[in-house]
Amino acid sequence: MIKRTFQWGPTLAAALTLLLLLAACGGGNTPNNIPNNPPANEPVTGAANNEEPPADEAVAEELETTKLTLVGVRDAQISSQQIIADKLGYFSDEGLEVTSQLIESGPDIGPMVAGGSAKVSIQTNFMDIILKSTDIPVKIIAPLAQIAGTQAVVGAADLELTSAKDLEGKTIGIPSGADVMIAINNMAEELGVDASKINYVNLAPSDAVVALERGDIDAMASWEPFITKAIEGGGKFLFSGTKSELPDNPGDVEWMSVHTTIQVTDDFLEANPNTLKAVLRALQKATDYINDNREEAIEILAPELRLSVEELTEIMGRNVYSMEVDASYVHGSNGPAVGEYLQSVGNITSIPDPTSYHDLSLLEAVDPALITEQLQ
Repeated sequence: MIKRTFQWGPTLAAALTLLLLLAACGGGNTPNNIPNNPPANEPVTGAANNEEPPADEAVAEELETTKLTLVGVRDAQISSQQIIADKLGYFSDEGLEVTSQLIESGPDIGPMVAGGSAKVSIQTNFMDIILKSTDIPVKIIAPLAQIAGTQAVVGAADLELTSAKDLEGKTIGIPSGADVMIAINNMAEELGVDASKINYVNLAPSDAVVALERGDIDAMASWEPFITKAIEGGGKFLFSGTKSELPDNPGDVEWMSVHTTIQVTDDFLEANPNTLKAVLRALQKATDYINDNREEAIEILAPELRLSVEELTEIMGRNVYSMEVDASYVHGSNGPAVGEYLQSVGNITSIPDPTSYHDLSLLEAVDPALITEQLQ
């Protein structure tokens, strides 16, 4: 599984007040040419006869609970929207008291979900595939970001490639079982590289950065922030799940798809749909803020993520922050190829049906336009 993962709108009270004011204005202000007591054969409408307002003037949904803990990771890939929503008051605007709990190691969230201590969390859809394969009752309720751009391969300063095939015979430092191998395998298949001729050395990301600088390995495969740190140390970006700078195939690629997601346990989902819709509205506002005010967002996030502004600018530039359920999410992140890879490395024994670990009904209720592709 991903070793260090790529790290949850209008005020409820204000909305209720506005609705009440609108109802009062609609029923109490009558034009001067209409008598206060119309004839009996003319119907009286609105607040004058205490009728219920029309169905399209729906009263704001009552939150089942206003307090919850949202578990995320101190990582730009995982919890950027969560931090922004917390710091800019988007959760409180929705009438929520959210305890934003950021842990240091993303893989630790899985056991927390399984053990019941993370009823609402943010991690990746790969984690949910693994959890569901062991029958843990959890559902993804929305994607938050496409983060395959932060799964990448960086070459040593002196590495010279005339084509991707020159990677054959080279040594790449990579953590055993790391999901960035999906990008490597897909690159190899597309560009005619014999991946079996690449030498892989099991190295933790921090150790791989050092080994790359020393010239002990030809390249390293990892995730952020180690990709940026390796480049700062003189390394050359070669390719990621979404971008390539290989000499024979520069530009956008589709070699990997993995998404940050917000997931909830089945029992919490069943008991708190309105609360979770409020969470999604807050995260949607945070997503818009990140995309529309990137520099300001980075200033807010950098101290929380313990990164420099320069580092975070590079890292966030590799992510696509979006809650859209599109083809990349449906077929890329949750397609058979992902399940087959997780099965091949022993992370799962059977591939769960994507519909078994998703419930996108709340996202659709919040903004139907975000659902552009249906799960199959």
